[in-house]
Amino acid sequence: MAGEEGTSLLPPESLVETLRRLSEAAGVSGAEDEVRRAIVEQVRARLRPGDLLETDTMGNVVVIKRAQAPSAGGGEPGPAPLVMLAAHMDEVGLLVSSVEPDGTLRFKKVGGIDDRVLPGRQVHIGLKRVPGVIGARPIHLQKPEERRRVEDASNLVIDIGADSREQAERAVKVGDWAVFATPFVRMTPRRVRGKALDDRVGCTVLLGVLERAYPVDVAAVFTVQEEVGTRGAAISAYRVAPDLALVLEGTTCADIPASEPHQEATRLGEGAALSVMDHTSIAHPALVEQLVAVAERQGIPYQWRRTTAGGNDAGPIHVSRWGVPSASVSVPCRYIHGPAAVADLGDLQAAIRLVSAFLEQLPHNAPLASVWQNGHEQRMRERAWLRDFSRRG
Repeated sequence: MAGEEGTSLLPPESLVETLRRLSEAAGVSGAEDEVRRAIVEQVRARLRPGDLLETDTMGNVVVIKRAQAPSAGGGEPGPAPLVMLAAHMDEVGLLVSSVEPDGTLRFKKVGGIDDRVLPGRQVHIGLKRVPGVIGARPIHLQKPEERRRVEDASNLVIDIGADSREQAERAVKVGDWAVFATPFVRMTPRRVRGKALDDRVGCTVLLGVLERAYPVDVAAVFTVQEEVGTRGAAISAYRVAPDLALVLEGTTCADIPASEPHQEATRLGEGAALSVMDHTSIAHPALVEQLVAVAERQGIPYQWRRTTAGGNDAGPIHVSRWGVPSASVSVPCRYIHGPAAVADLGDLQAAIRLVSAFLEQLPHNAPLASVWQNGHEQRMRERAWLRDFSRRG
């Protein structure tokens, strides 16, 4: 199934266009304004009467979609959980730390970027998208021993074509962020290339899920500052106090000739990736088991993320308040945290289908009921703001 080219296995073109807009939007951790505006615009088009949209003090975009659809399975469902779906909108990037007398810019990395991918890369700086290039001494001027080692980022500068500090400071200032200047490209009918696919693919999956109504209340959160410590998710999970959580992520993929099979983590085109464990959380076994059951019943392609490296918003979410049973559903992406990543649109669509099908069957899912009902009344009391909203709605 993963290799088929049928359009039914791919997201609609409108959603591919949404992914393009999100990929090309700027949103370095702590400066997510541009991508947040693009996401809010997309969310507004998906709101129904009774839904809530707000931006919290950290900058997270919080969407509460009230249950509106009959649940799959028939019969009268009992109390249903509030499910948090989280995707981070920030991206790795750079921060201008000083302006040199010659007009070049020193910078700090924001998030985990490999120094090897920086020299020679084009960037856009600040709200004006000032063009620049990351410069390093050319190979002709390096000693043999220098050529064999990776140039530390502290030795690199951004060149914006200025001849002096004064000229540079008319265009940029200390504290401006910089993003990779990478246009989004549809490489084949299935494959796309773009910057920040970690986690603009997850944001696109979440927007795709929000196009439908479900028999459970959903708290969809587009979080900030994941790349520098999963900070936005910690705040939003505490406030939402969900019964269950799914984190939608763009995850590592290394299915390239230089990798051994056990190092690949995931493979493009083989479906949504499910995690058992990473450095920040262990997925709740019952939640993973039910995601697999839904995927196999519905014929939705999925695969296992075969590494424990890294972490995501599930880290702070699963330890919020009394604990939140959590799991991750990811879209494999090659070359994440670099200037350009590659993803398969079929994997993105598989993630949308899996999350949507999971939500639809949840009120009748007996194995999970005992999981989320533990502490449900306590969490309900913590959601007074949501109850007030429900009464107003």
